[in-house]
Amino acid sequence: MDIFTTPLLTARDAALHLQMPESTLDVWLANKRGDEPLVHSVDPERRGWPRVTFAGLIEAHVLRALRELDFKMDEIRGIAAIVREEFDDPFALATQRIASDGASLFAELADKTLVDQHRQAPFREVIDRHLKFITWDEAGRPLQLRLGQYPDRAEVIIDPRFAWGRPVMAATKTPIAAVVELWQSGESMDLVAEEFDLSRDVVEDICRVAA
Repeated sequence: MDIFTTPLLTARDAALHLQMPESTLDVWLANKRGDEPLVHSVDPERRGWPRVTFAGLIEAHVLRALRELDFKMDEIRGIAAIVREEFDDPFALATQRIASDGASLFAELADKTLVDQHRQAPFREVIDRHLKFITWDEAGRPLQLRLGQYPDRAEVIIDPRFAWGRPVMAATKTPIAAVVELWQSGESMDLVAEEFDLSRDVVEDICRVAA
């Protein structure tokens, strides 16, 4: 599976997993006046079908850190353009360099006119907090993204190698949707836990967040 060209998620599902407004992600995916989009995607085969690639999901996750710092849209576009130009890579936001050189470059930009003074202090801290959820392969490409809304004992990841990019348990690769659907069908937490060989506490955590 090509993480740059294979569509995995709809914009709605991607926004849900990243805990951000779908309208914001739609703007990031848009090709504004022929410029390169903030988040790369592919044309869906049919209306409403997946269009967000795994690389695009990682780009959106990284950019969400800037949104958390209350950056304006023009500022986010400016920073993304600088990083891509500096690394000479249109997918710079979705490569491991963003976790090393990129984090330093982001911090550097905090000293320039793109960023207001009151937002400089937590800049590196927020960026680092987002980047730690990404696991990279040996080639420096994103391998999986941990979803931070789930607690440590119920670690949930998105990994394009499993369940076509749907969230799965990190330890067992069990799709989260399967756990939630069984519970929503009326089965008890204990039975769901037994069915998927999980603890009741983990099932409760999954269902509370996902449902």
